[in-house]
Amino acid sequence: MEATKKISLSEEELVSKLKSQDTLAIQALYDMYSGALLGVISRVIQHTEVAEDLLQETFIKIWNSAGSYDNSKGRLFTWMMNIARNLSIDKVRSKDFKNSNKNQDIENNVDFIDAQKEVTFNEDVLGVRDLVTSLKPEFKIVLDLVYFKGYTHVEAAEELNLPLGTVKTRIRMGILELRKNFN
Repeated sequence: MEATKKISLSEEELVSKLKSQDTLAIQALYDMYSGALLGVISRVIQHTEVAEDLLQETFIKIWNSAGSYDNSKGRLFTWMMNIARNLSIDKVRSKDFKNSNKNQDIENNVDFIDAQKEVTFNEDVLGVRDLVTSLKPEFKIVLDLVYFKGYTHVEAAEELNLPLGTVKTRIRMGILELRKNFN
């Protein structure tokens, strides 16, 4: 298996090939500048997937507007960096980006924050499991199924062969008993 060879061209060669729409130019640009441009984009956009999508958009815009590049106004990299930065800022200001940030699932955010801060919930450390074992058996078994084994109320009712209302009442009564330990 042959490794892909990275292409490197001088700035003048790149500009010339870009303006003539030579595909070798876009390949060389990507090989030479994708990491730096992704860094510029990532400073504005914190989401990896969105930043990578914007990197692609940046190269498309560079390809499509290569004819407008004027080397008397600045270096090629500066021009490309400005395209990347402007696309990133436009994305952050766009309604769909703002809405997607507002509509994130709360569970995903909680899990993300917990993972980032290395937070884990251990009911044994709090002593909750010990408190539950001290409850009346009818409360203990229902709370154990629902809170420690992950059963839904309906599943717990089916498992215990009890009406759903009875299971909910026992959960409520068990929680009220537990609260007495925290007052």
